[in-house]
Amino acid sequence: MDLSVCQLRNFSISFLSSVLGKEGASIRLDNSSSGASVVAIDNKIEQAMDLVKSHLMYAVREEVEVLKEQIKELIERNTQLEQENNLLKNLASPEQMAQFQAQVQTGSPTGPGQPLPGGTPLQPLPPTQSSGTSA
Repeated sequence: MDLSVCQLRNFSISFLSSVLGKEGASIRLDNSSSGASVVAIDNKIEQAMDLVKSHLMYAVREEVEVLKEQIKELIERNTQLEQENNLLKNLASPEQMAQFQAQVQTGSPTGPGQPLPGGTPLQPLPPTQSSGTSA
C-alpha cells in the first residue's frame, strides 16, 4: 500500500480516537469486517485521487496547447516584423538611416514630418509592395 495512504489512515484513526475522547483507547483494525471496510475506503480514496489527477492532467494539457498556439503566433509575428524591418532598412536612404540612428541615440521618438535635432523633418517612406505573405 502507498505510504501516503497508510499515513492518512493512521492519522484518521488517531483523529477518530481523539474525537471519541477515550484517553489511551485505540482503534484496532483487524482482518475482519473492519479490515474490509478499510480496504474499501482506501480504494475510494485512490479512485478520488486518480480522478483529481486525471482532471488536473487534462487541464494542464489544455493550457499547454493554448500556450503552444500563442508561441506559434508570436513566432510568426516576430518573423513578419523582422522581414518588415529588413525591408525598411534596405529601402531607407543613408540620410534616413543617419536620422534614425540619431533618434535612437537621443531616445527622442519623432513621427513623420517632425523635425529632427538637425532641423530636417523625417520623411515617411513611400508604401511598397512586399513579395512576402501577410498573416
